[in-house]
Amino acid sequence: MNYKLNIEIAGSLLLARWKQTLVAAIGVTFSITMFIALLGFMTGLNKLLDGLILNRTAHIRLYNEIEKNPRQPVSRVSMYKDFYNFISSVEAVNSREEIYNSEAIIGAIRADKRVRGISPKVHTPAFFNEGNIRIAGVIDGINAREENELFHFYDYITGGSGDDLMTIPNSIILGKPLADQLLVNIGDQVYVTTPSGDIFPLKLIGYYQSGIRDLDKIQGYTSIVTAQKITGKPPDYYTDIQVKLNDLGEAPAIAKEYKSLFGLQAVDIQTANSEFETGSSIRTLISYVVGITLLIVAGFGIYNILNMMIYEKMDSIAILKATGFSGRDVKIIFLMIALGIGIFGGTMGLLLGYLLSLLIDAIPFHFSSLPTITTYPVNYNPAYYVIGTLFSLITTYLAGMFPAAKASKIDPVIIIRGK
Repeated sequence: MNYKLNIEIAGSLLLARWKQTLVAAIGVTFSITMFIALLGFMTGLNKLLDGLILNRTAHIRLYNEIEKNPRQPVSRVSMYKDFYNFISSVEAVNSREEIYNSEAIIGAIRADKRVRGISPKVHTPAFFNEGNIRIAGVIDGINAREENELFHFYDYITGGSGDDLMTIPNSIILGKPLADQLLVNIGDQVYVTTPSGDIFPLKLIGYYQSGIRDLDKIQGYTSIVTAQKITGKPPDYYTDIQVKLNDLGEAPAIAKEYKSLFGLQAVDIQTANSEFETGSSIRTLISYVVGITLLIVAGFGIYNILNMMIYEKMDSIAILKATGFSGRDVKIIFLMIALGIGIFGGTMGLLLGYLLSLLIDAIPFHFSSLPTITTYPVNYNPAYYVIGTLFSLITTYLAGMFPAAKASKIDPVIIIRGK
């Protein structure tokens, strides 16, 4: 078998019907281009949406849950112990929101090699005062540097500096919609009514925009020390311990372990965001399905063109077989034609797909709740280009395999007699 000669013949057949060849190549090019651009845009959008939720969500959140007392007074009476008692207005067994022995728990978690970092938090409801009007909201006391390291806190600050929370006493960062509602600017005083009814003045040092407007309309951030002052609690008072792990997949198992070990409620990120992750997976799956469908449609185009080429080149195939070319040689020649179309169309598709992705990435994207995002998100994952290349080759190979098999079985004697 002379591969060099087979390649030359395949090239001659391609160029002999170059218009048909070009149409087939354009079909592959368009399919790969749209596959790359669509998948890059959809997964880039998924990453943006994931970042709004998952990047700021602890892998494990430890907190105290207020639960009903499983042993009510009636169950302690011996004559009723074997009865089912239906009780309304059941009192809680635990009314404390703080984490008991928090410093020891924090130390134990920091020593766990599976943990990348932790960020304790003080969470408290509060009223933000606007004249005689009180706006219900929440204040989270955080360590700004730890919060930024683990949850990209600074990325969502659109005015002022997150570091100022650590250096300026009695300061606060408000969600931008909440600050607009209170008619305050950076440097102004914000008056907060605490859960105990006291009014506490705070200096506004920055704006925060998460991209979720309903959250930003009620949210304020202070330092942990300031939050403890607002609530009138001691320095070891924490309501939440947020944990980031080295391996996200271990979160459910470690959450169960911590719940049993520390006697706290422990929620892992998979449980807390299962519905959101399902939506991201479905959007990505739809992108793959659409892209692969385009490639299959292009494959049918190549199949039809090769079939027509076989009927038009019956005499050429007969001459090849009559001069010593085997059926296997003829099959390889037509497979080379199909793969040639796939390689050319796939290469052009990858290039145009990349250029189209750059174009999408350059389109301005201005949304008031996402000020840190300036252009449409695009994911340039090399895996998509590899997948596109493989599918273009596989699709064109399968499209050429059946016509090639048909060409290899042509009887040259019948064709030459017919001529």
